[in-house]
Amino acid sequence: MHKAQVTIKDIARELGISPSTVSKALKGHPDISSATKKAVKELVAKWNYKPDPIALSLKGGQSKTIGVIVPEIVHYFFSTVISGIEDLAYDSGYHVMFCQSNESYEREVKAVETLLSSRVDGILVSLCKVTRNFDHFRNITENRIPLVFFDRICDEIETDRVIVDDEAGAFEGVSHLIKSGCREIIHLSGPLNLLIAKNRMDGYVRALKENNIPVREENIVKCDTAEEARSVVPGLFDKTRKPDGIFAVNDLTAAEAMKIVKHKGYKVPDNVSIVGFTSGMISDLTDPSLTSVEQHGYIVGKEAVRLLINRIEGKEDLPCQTTIIKTELVVKGSTRKIG
Repeated sequence: MHKAQVTIKDIARELGISPSTVSKALKGHPDISSATKKAVKELVAKWNYKPDPIALSLKGGQSKTIGVIVPEIVHYFFSTVISGIEDLAYDSGYHVMFCQSNESYEREVKAVETLLSSRVDGILVSLCKVTRNFDHFRNITENRIPLVFFDRICDEIETDRVIVDDEAGAFEGVSHLIKSGCREIIHLSGPLNLLIAKNRMDGYVRALKENNIPVREENIVKCDTAEEARSVVPGLFDKTRKPDGIFAVNDLTAAEAMKIVKHKGYKVPDNVSIVGFTSGMISDLTDPSLTSVEQHGYIVGKEAVRLLINRIEGKEDLPCQTTIIKTELVVKGSTRKIG
């Protein structure tokens, strides 16, 4: 018999006993004789029988499985979030199913359908960049499946959320640029339909205003990928007021901007100082190393899954809450020393 097809009914048929007797034998029920238990155990080992998790979920009411949707699994921040999710979920007795939207709305919708059909107990989501319609997420809550957003959140649906203090992180990063002597600071921004991008822009603007530096609309440029940086950054140095500082919405964009700045003949940080946002592996691989805002993705992941499990297990009967994870500026070689 093919191993993947083995069921309790197959074992019962082979031994000439009822499926309920097999089930009781597997659980060590006292009403089942030692000889029967031994026979069941030996056949289970021989056929490599594994309980069907979907069948167990239908019977027990829980699958002990959590679904997770992220934009990119290979992104450093999301990989650290995933590590936090997996560690706490595993310690709490849950399995995890991961789906990657790859920044596609259609794939995000399909991921929700896949997780719901897999009967997960709850779902964790970080939105893709292009999502404007949230009906697929409303479908989750309407089916009374607990839902927690993290990092890239939807503020149109009342759920628990875990976010990074993006505004404060951006404010600290840009303030550091100003303290190091920068006055013409470019912000390479994300799409402003994402709250994280808007908050990081707000932090940039607040830092300029509090230091009496004019906020110039032309200095806020949509640019959040390496490809966009290759298209946008060279032209920034053709202007009359050339940048002496760059604050990028993420490390990948910052790293690409640094490469372009150096190719244009400027020194980093002597002529142009650069700050990113993530403080992952990329920040150590650039030359010089990249000053960046640490997001603490591992903590974000653990907190998100903690909130979700509490909802699943009925430990939280309170209004939905938003947990804010504090950021930290990690100063490296891409910014001039202060003082």
